[in-house]
Amino acid sequence: MTSPRQRHLPRDRKPELERDFTRSPSLGYEAPEDAGLVRCLAHGFPSPLVRWHFHEEYELHLITETSGRAFVGDWIGPFHPGHLVLCGPRLPHNWISLDIPEGGATGRDRVIQFRHDPIERAAADIPELREALQLLGRARHGIEFFGFEERALAHWDAIKAARGLHRLALFLDYLCELAHCSDYRLLSNVQMQGVEGDTEVDQVNAIVNRITSNLAEPVAMADIAGELGMSESRFSRFFKRSTGNSFTDFVNRVRINSACHLLMQTDHYVTDICYQVGFNNVANFNRRFLEIKGMTPTEFRRQSDSRFGSLAG
Repeated sequence: MTSPRQRHLPRDRKPELERDFTRSPSLGYEAPEDAGLVRCLAHGFPSPLVRWHFHEEYELHLITETSGRAFVGDWIGPFHPGHLVLCGPRLPHNWISLDIPEGGATGRDRVIQFRHDPIERAAADIPELREALQLLGRARHGIEFFGFEERALAHWDAIKAARGLHRLALFLDYLCELAHCSDYRLLSNVQMQGVEGDTEVDQVNAIVNRITSNLAEPVAMADIAGELGMSESRFSRFFKRSTGNSFTDFVNRVRINSACHLLMQTDHYVTDICYQVGFNNVANFNRRFLEIKGMTPTEFRRQSDSRFGSLAG
């Protein structure tokens, strides 16, 4: 079996891991003694902090100035002032401004970062905190909230000015408001919605793992339905209820998502990627990619190159 052909580009295409020792107050980070669970950050554009990166914390990111192109996981889209996104741990992201005023945009970004483990541990003993866990689960895809511009900035200002228990209380109030917000969209990858019962969870996880670990292999709904002892119609209803997608749509979305990662992180030709992720002809691959991502694979790769910042435009 021959290896995929490659384009030759000189740059490392993977996101940078942000570590604690790089979080200098001179760049806008709070000093460690000023931050507990919640860390506030403000910076402008251009800035050394504007790069394709990820970290272990959640990040609630508000843009207050300029418009441009946002990159969250495998999602590429426009942003404007008021753009508010919650990114989950290890989800790569970057925002590139394309209308920079003379002198830059000094206050473009208002950021809140926080860790998962303390909230999860506390939720085991404090039932009220469990309301936040579904929100945090969705955040692994990146969540864009709408109609939040003024409240988001007010929340950030109040949290930034507070310390100790008061800061925590203000942050939880903000988290509560986001958890109950219904005007949002998920940005990256395929949504897995909650299902009832451990048996269903295990069944869905097994199906998803089978699809994602063998992308190039054909997968028939009839075969999986038979293995689970279901008719095709019953399996179709079960899968739609569990994932929010029809089986065919889910398989296509998983394959397109994998194609996005290959387009972003490798130099393989588009034609080769098409077959690597399980499509049997390029025309169908291009059509499905356009339906799901709103652009062709070639345009996606071209736009994704600007996530590093040096190629914005």
